[in-house]
Amino acid sequence: MNSTPAPDRRLVRLRLMASASLIILIFYCLAWELRLAPIQPGGSWLALKALPLLLPLTGILNGRRYTYQVATLLILLYLMEGLVRVSSDTGASRWFALGEVLLSLVFFMSAAFFARFSRQRRQVLRKDQRLTCDEDGEKNLRGNQKP
Repeated sequence: MNSTPAPDRRLVRLRLMASASLIILIFYCLAWELRLAPIQPGGSWLALKALPLLLPLTGILNGRRYTYQVATLLILLYLMEGLVRVSSDTGASRWFALGEVLLSLVFFMSAAFFARFSRQRRQVLRKDQRLTCDEDGEKNLRGNQKP
């Protein structure tokens, strides 16, 4: 009887937070640089900064642990850009930069914790797979079971 274990609630919440914050950040960057507070009237090429966020999107949505690890490194660029613009821009652009900082922090924290907790869960599941029960109820390592 091989039943799949129920997903961990905190992993589901972290995955949802990371996915939502990444998608919101993509649209936020586009709206900020094209319509809401562009550097030049009519929009600027700075809107292309949202393109690198599309690279990890499918892996994040599919819950791939390695993608979460790499995406935490990528999001630090957006965090730094937001911090620089909070300190240097004025007016509405400063508030949009603060929003970018907050979204980047939410994504970074949820992705980092997802990667950490999913590793712990994987280790527990591997340990459980190695231990099997035979007819007598004794625990044996797979491959070393009684004939």
